[in-house]
Amino acid sequence: MAKITMTVNGRQVSGTCDDRTLLVHFIRENLGLTGTHVGCDTSQCGACVIHMDGLSVKSCSILAVQAAGSSITTIEGLAKDGELHPVQAAFKAHHGLQCGFCTPGMVMTAVDMIARHGSGLDEATVRSELEGNICRCTGYHNIVKAILAAAAEMGGARQAAE
Repeated sequence: MAKITMTVNGRQVSGTCDDRTLLVHFIRENLGLTGTHVGCDTSQCGACVIHMDGLSVKSCSILAVQAAGSSITTIEGLAKDGELHPVQAAFKAHHGLQCGFCTPGMVMTAVDMIARHGSGLDEATVRSELEGNICRCTGYHNIVKAILAAAAEMGGARQAAE
């Protein structure tokens, strides 16, 4: 068993887990933050995307002990003072979700995408970067539209989806 400490959503947390515990399970089971979903356990679906030290990562592909000392942001850490993050608000406004299972991973991926690409973000880039996130309900059109709208609001996107 390993004792690990990390910062999650701005708060220092500690816990004990088996050395082989995946970060996604540590977040959900030890910390009770269930917004990060387990979809495939093979790092193909993107439902488990979180930010680790400022980069989006699939938390099913990292051991919790590897994240010790890191700064983690989960979907629960995006909204501030009861206000949705601009990406969350855009997903709501542009109907970028249906069942909602993939939404946390999509939103976390989108936040990272906007941060990295800024004004270079366009529809082709969004579609390309979403290849690691699977949504079984939509055709991705409204997801792309929501990401571009959020990027525009945050000072980023060049071209909105029609």
